[in-house]
Amino acid sequence: MAKISLCFLLPLFIAFSQTSPTTGADSTFVQSVKRNPMKLRSEKLSHFRFYWHDIISGPNPTVVNIVQPPANNKTGAIGTGFGMINMIDDPLTEKPEADSKLLGRAQGFYGLASQEEVGLLMAMNFVFSTGKYNGSTLTILGRNPVFHKVREMPVIGGSGLFRFARGYVQATS
Repeated sequence: MAKISLCFLLPLFIAFSQTSPTTGADSTFVQSVKRNPMKLRSEKLSHFRFYWHDIISGPNPTVVNIVQPPANNKTGAIGTGFGMINMIDDPLTEKPEADSKLLGRAQGFYGLASQEEVGLLMAMNFVFSTGKYNGSTLTILGRNPVFHKVREMPVIGGSGLFRFARGYVQATS
């Protein structure tokens, strides 16, 4: 069974949006609101470490190819697979072993988006399923140059305890 295991470090900033009052003639379209109507707390830094398992073969793969690259795809000497897209539902675990405690799932897709190297465009949600983070998500959207030792991708949002999240993830093989 082929498996790709990555460690994600998540220095995560949770920012809370505040709407500032606006002025203008059309008060039905834009209205001012109180500075902190949802009684949000100030920004908080959280740092997570977990392991992402992308299982591409075997009896229970967690990745499915949904678009193949064109047959005449001649993208460099290394054959980057430019144009291929895979859908994922990968386990996130506490330790590098696939059978360690399940913390959640990485759900989304990645596509091979570079003609010159194996570079992925990744769009996924980390869906947490344990402890106080159960039901909360982090949304990642960014470039993952697979053969770089450390890859950094932005956190563009979240839900639940991660509402208004911002930050980045670092992936290492």
